[in-house]
Amino acid sequence: MAETLTWSREDARLILRGELDQETVGALWQQRNAAMSGVTIIDLNAVDRVDTSGLAMLLHLVHIGKQGGNRINLDGISDKLTTLAKLYNLPADLLPVTTS
Repeated sequence: MAETLTWSREDARLILRGELDQETVGALWQQRNAAMSGVTIIDLNAVDRVDTSGLAMLLHLVHIGKQGGNRINLDGISDKLTTLAKLYNLPADLLPVTTS
């Protein structure tokens, strides 16, 4: 059984929790524009698993943020997600990692 995906906002931070996969991204997809309004950091520290659907969702969220004129960074990106992005040969700037 898939875990759920929840999200919340703290100032300019969108915090995702749970699994970001094919079974869970639908609700976030429906609210993606509102969820990304004013966001500059997508916090993945509490994300347990990301599949290709989750990767696609993250790419869309980053794109939405950039379209809104914000510089978007990902905080807490896992090694597995980094590897998945590399398998798809994605440019590094598509998944901008926070370096703090």
